[in-house]
Amino acid sequence: MEFFRIHKDIPFMKRALLFNVISLITFMLAVFFLFTRGLHLSVEFTGGTVMEVAYKEAPQLEPIRQALDKAGYTDSLVQNFGTSLDVMIRVPNRANESSTQVSTSVMSLISTASGTKPELRRTEFVGPQVGKELAEDGAMALLVVICGIMLYLAIRFEWRFAVAAIIANLHDVVIILGFFACFQWEFSLPVLAAVLAVLGYSVNESVVVFDRVRESFRNSRMRSFTVPQILDHAITSTISRTIITHGCTQMMVLSMLFFGGATLHFFALALTIGICFGIYSSVLVASPLVMWLGVSREQFVRPVVKKEEAVV
Repeated sequence: MEFFRIHKDIPFMKRALLFNVISLITFMLAVFFLFTRGLHLSVEFTGGTVMEVAYKEAPQLEPIRQALDKAGYTDSLVQNFGTSLDVMIRVPNRANESSTQVSTSVMSLISTASGTKPELRRTEFVGPQVGKELAEDGAMALLVVICGIMLYLAIRFEWRFAVAAIIANLHDVVIILGFFACFQWEFSLPVLAAVLAVLGYSVNESVVVFDRVRESFRNSRMRSFTVPQILDHAITSTISRTIITHGCTQMMVLSMLFFGGATLHFFALALTIGICFGIYSSVLVASPLVMWLGVSREQFVRPVVKKEEAVV
């Protein structure tokens, strides 16, 4: 399916160096903010108190959030789970305050904010050690995904494509983390899930372009094309598909960003950043890297071996 077709290839590779310089500057800025400011980790990673309460009528969550913020419980998480009558509250640890004191104080605050006293179903303390294990498990999950993607691309295409795709996709991941470090947005488990989703989503775009590159190398009518021309043709011929796919995905993510509430806000924000930079890196970073790594037609087209005739 195509909305339009561009008949003349756009010379992307002529600006390959410029695109990669922009990418490098953005990447270095992200690394700078990660080292100087660090990530603003949520309760899941730093530890805190988790409470589950039940109401007789569906409460408004925003007044509860505002009441907790005014009381000094910043970065608290208030969300429905199961039904609209059940609410989960996560508040970070505070110095010289036990989990029992926190739960008593929070119950008093939310009762005043909602106008009715809810039923406390469960209180659980999450220690820093648990948060450390979650951070380590998240880093391990990211590493496993990266290794799996590299192995897949190396088998399906060629090692040059695997290296280029991973560099481009890690570029997306680091930039997302850089945004969260720069603006000190809360980094939670849903945001980590969004980062992993972007990694897989971005590599899908790279695979589409790489597959078209391989087809073009094998096309007998394009034997006179140089490697930059092949890459330009592959990118240009997939532009319509890119606009349709990413446009539809971005509309869905933006709906979560604007109408999903506080629970989905940073999850959708991470996806929005990842999609925008994922398009850029998959098309304008990965392709030049493949070219500079020395991809050629001979790697995809096997030379014709002439069979020697038997001498009688």
